[in-house]
Amino acid sequence: MKILKGGLIGCGFFSQHHLEAWRRMPNVQIVAACDPSIEKASAAAQRAYASAEEMLNAEHLDFVDIVTRSTEHLDLISLAAAKGLAIICQKPMAPDFVTARRMVEIAESHRVRFMIHDNWRWQPWYRAARTIIARGDIGTPVSFGFRCRWKDGLGDEPYPKQSYFRYLRRFMIDETLVHHIDTARFIFGDILSVYAETVRRNHRIAGEDHALLTIRHGNGLIGWIDGHSFADQEESGPSLDETTFDGELGSIRITGRGEIWFGKEKIWTDNFTNGYRGDSVYAAQAHFVDCLETGRPFESEAREYLEKTFSVVEAAYESVSSRRSVDVASINICAAHQTDG
Repeated sequence: MKILKGGLIGCGFFSQHHLEAWRRMPNVQIVAACDPSIEKASAAAQRAYASAEEMLNAEHLDFVDIVTRSTEHLDLISLAAAKGLAIICQKPMAPDFVTARRMVEIAESHRVRFMIHDNWRWQPWYRAARTIIARGDIGTPVSFGFRCRWKDGLGDEPYPKQSYFRYLRRFMIDETLVHHIDTARFIFGDILSVYAETVRRNHRIAGEDHALLTIRHGNGLIGWIDGHSFADQEESGPSLDETTFDGELGSIRITGRGEIWFGKEKIWTDNFTNGYRGDSVYAAQAHFVDCLETGRPFESEAREYLEKTFSVVEAAYESVSSRRSVDVASINICAAHQTDG
C-alpha cells in the first residue's frame, strides 16, 4: 500500500479536525506542518516549520492541506502548484472572485489537482437525503429550506473559538452559508440566481451576522437559506441545521440531531460517533485521497466549485449591494473580463 505524504499548512482551530481525520487513514501520513507558531506546528507533525515556503523547499510531499485564512490562499496555492503538489484547500476559497479565479488558473497551468474542502455536502444526513430525494420518495421537489443556528455571536467578544471572525468584512455568507449553497447544488443541481438580504446585529464585528438567501436552480426549484448566530437549535446535536425538503408526495425534515423524518416517521438515524459533524471532514479528505489514487474527479474540484458555488456567494453579495436578484452567470462573465483585461 502506497503511503501518501502530506504537509499541513496552518495549525489553527479547525486544522485539528483535519489532522484528527488524517491520522485515522492508513494510507496517509502528515509528515510535516507549518504555522507562524512553531509550537502549534510541532504539535501537528514531527517536522515543523514556521513558513510554507520553508516546508515545501525541505520536504518531498505528495499533497498539501491548506487550512489558513482565505487571504493567504493565493500565495500558498502558487507555492504548492509550482512544486507540482496536489492541493486540498479549506473554504472560503478566496477573499474575492477574481483572486479565486487566479488560484484555479495557476493550479491548471501547473497541471496539479486542486480540491476545495467544503465538508457540508459530506455530512451523512445530506448524503442520505440526496438519495431519498433522487429515488422519488417525496415525488417532484417543490421547495426547500436550510435554517442554520448557533449561539456564539452575542456580547462584546463574540466567536471566541475563532475570534478573527470579528474582523471579516464578509462573514455569514462567505464563512457559513457557502456550505448550504454548495449542499443545495449537490442535491438539486446548478444554481441560476440568488437574492440576498443581510444585517449586522452585533456591532462588535465588521461583517454581516444574519443573512437570508433565496436561490433558484436550473430546474426551476426555489429554496431559501437562513443563518445567524444568536440562538440555539431546538434540538441540539451534530448538525447546525434544521432542514426541510418538500415534494409533491410529502416532506422530509433533518433535525439538529442529524435525524431524517418523513412526516411522523424517523427514516434515518445518525450513527456516526467519530469526527466532526457526522465525520464529514474525514469523508471529504478520504474522497480527496481516493480521487488521487484512482484518477476520478473531485466532487468539489476547484474550477467547478469556483464557477458553481463560489460564484453564488459572489452573486449574493452583489445582490445585497444592488438590492436585486443576481444571475450567477453574470459573475463568471464579469470576472473573466476583469482577468482578461
